[in-house]
Amino acid sequence: MTANPSIDLSGFLDEQLSQASPDLLRQMIKTFAEALMAAEADALCGAGYNQRSEERVNHRNGYRDRRWDTRAGSIEVAIPKLRQGSYFPDWLLERRRRAEAALVSVVATSYLLGVSTRRVEKLVAALGITGLSKSQVSAMAADLDAQVEAFRTRPLDNGPYTFVAADALTMKVRESGRVVKVAALVATGVNAEGYREILGLRLNTSEDGAGWLAFFRDLAARGLSGVRLVTSDAHPGLVAAVGATVTGSSWQRCRTHFAANLMAVCPKAAWPGVKALLHSVYDQPDAAAVHSQFDRVVAQLADQLPAVADYLDEARADILAFTAFPKAVWRQIWSNNPNERLNREIRRRTDVVGIFPNRESAVRLIGAVLAEQHDEWAEMRRYIGLEVLAKSRMSIVTDTSHDTPDKEAPTPALSA
Repeated sequence: MTANPSIDLSGFLDEQLSQASPDLLRQMIKTFAEALMAAEADALCGAGYNQRSEERVNHRNGYRDRRWDTRAGSIEVAIPKLRQGSYFPDWLLERRRRAEAALVSVVATSYLLGVSTRRVEKLVAALGITGLSKSQVSAMAADLDAQVEAFRTRPLDNGPYTFVAADALTMKVRESGRVVKVAALVATGVNAEGYREILGLRLNTSEDGAGWLAFFRDLAARGLSGVRLVTSDAHPGLVAAVGATVTGSSWQRCRTHFAANLMAVCPKAAWPGVKALLHSVYDQPDAAAVHSQFDRVVAQLADQLPAVADYLDEARADILAFTAFPKAVWRQIWSNNPNERLNREIRRRTDVVGIFPNRESAVRLIGAVLAEQHDEWAEMRRYIGLEVLAKSRMSIVTDTSHDTPDKEAPTPALSA
């Protein structure tokens, strides 16, 4: 026979919690969260911690600390690591799930609007969202739209933004019963502390001068200032918009895009040699050597490939604008399209959707990806050092150790 407890456990717990200090509450939350993560890790391993079992498929491999912001304050939790693969508690790391939530929202919207293809239907099933109602999708989209809109319209108050890069990506969107292509205009910049930022996103009907002009005017209205160099492709509308809105700045033609344009006017058999000559220009130790090597390359190509030589000579000022800045920032300016890796990440997420059900869903997903990348850049090391950045704002070349080279740099021979 069991005696009735003399203490009301529920009432006792309520009383203790009401009198508990914030430290006790945080400790209780920490204990509960770590116990839940341990249970999930054990389930992935197929057996409990230090438990021998024939059903075990993995093992624990220590912990990693992570800060978790809660209503009770910031808590340091220990996240289990696995010997094979990785474990991330998605319910805990909410900040890094914006893009995934946006992707689910986009696919669910497509599914509910009846425009899903066989590929999208398989994705919906894989994500386990077949049971989402229209109200659930609307609530999810409203929350994401608010976050993305706040990010896209935030004041640009971390300037001056010495270096800015702009590019456009083409997306497919359904409008009025047909599929159309739209341009996602994206700009990034280096702020006063030397960190990269996502400056803006705009979805335009096409990549034209009016769209770029409106985009840069919006950036200027939000606080874009102090720009010394803008890197982009040679789209006429983009270049004109930069000249009209970002006054006092230079323009650098993207090396990746220029190489593609140059290859179009070069015979296919001669391209490897021309490419090597072009790289020899960029590999020089200082500004004077860059310009001297450029002259030698143009002179060498003038007899064999006059069309290529003329194209290079016409683009001289556009592709050598980086030489007005310290050599320490050359690689960041022209080594590749500064937004190339960012574009690949956007494509990785948007290619899953294929065709967006509307423009709002495209802005939602791309904006969420950009917001996540913005947060990651803020946690990384400086993109450009403060001392070099200060010199760059003066647009002077500080590296003069090779101004008078002992001998000319060798020019690669041009071969078919």
